Amino acid sequence: MKIGSKTVAKDSIFWPKPSVNIKGSIYNFKDPLIMGILNITPDSFYDGGRYEEAGSIFQQMKKMVNEGADIIDIGASSSRPGAAVISSKEEMARLSPALKMLKENFPETIISVDSYYSETAKAAADLGTDMINDISGGSLDPLMAETMAKLGLPYVMMHMQGNPQNMQQSPKYKNLIAEICYYFSEKIKAFEDAGVNDIILDPGFGFGKTLEHNYKLLAQLEEFLIFQKPILAGISRKSMIYKLLESTPEEALIGSTVANTLALTKGAHILRVHDVKAAKEASKIVTFTQNLN
Repeated sequence: MKIGSKTVAKDSIFWPKPSVNIKGSIYNFKDPLIMGILNITPDSFYDGGRYEEAGSIFQQMKKMVNEGADIIDIGASSSRPGAAVISSKEEMARLSPALKMLKENFPETIISVDSYYSETAKAAADLGTDMINDISGGSLDPLMAETMAKLGLPYVMMHMQGNPQNMQQSPKYKNLIAEICYYFSEKIKAFEDAGVNDIILDPGFGFGKTLEHNYKLLAQLEEFLIFQKPILAGISRKSMIYKLLESTPEEALIGSTVANTLALTKGAHILRVHDVKAAKEASKIVTFTQNLN
């Protein structure tokens, strides 16, 4: 099969062999990783306000770890369309207790922080964070590449057209896949030139994309394997699921599981999800099936 200008063997479409250093261990993604979402925000699109108290945060951490989460991604600032912007200081005030709790109680779990602030990345790293997940790919903070190089942590580089305040105001592309590939090629070069070694790519489902854009992205996800970087798919309970199915985020578990399964067959290495158990089961079935080939 041709991806861009390269011919890729069938097996490598399912499991190419990128690797990333997390917590001093090399992950080559023989099995996908499941990243559980923990939004400690009052205004996230699905679970805003559920996990603001220490007790509820701890119970959700425990639930996700018990269900098989490899990574817990903690976000303290909502990135839903039109969400209010908060400062890095306020973000860290929300994050610090949760990071300490996760580190103390679940030391084997990989800790990810969802932030586009370099100051937050530094402060979170000081508290034991293992990776940074940046929805802006460094576009919202020019110091992010330099900071990540100094920290030496894995970096999730996401594509977003615009910013959370305007990204869904009539997003347009002449060639969706080509434009995202160009974006990644430019961003990867900038971060690698700065000294960042471990980069994970997230094509940004729902971030500056229409319903049709999102499903074209899902249908052609394997195109991004050309970069030989791990691919993260964050589809869980997003509007691309519930709008197509004419339902709600609360009713989008089955649709999310189907979309996550498709993403795995298209080469995704990490699934970012609200529902860890369902994603873990989908991953197990897909991986078992692929290993029979």
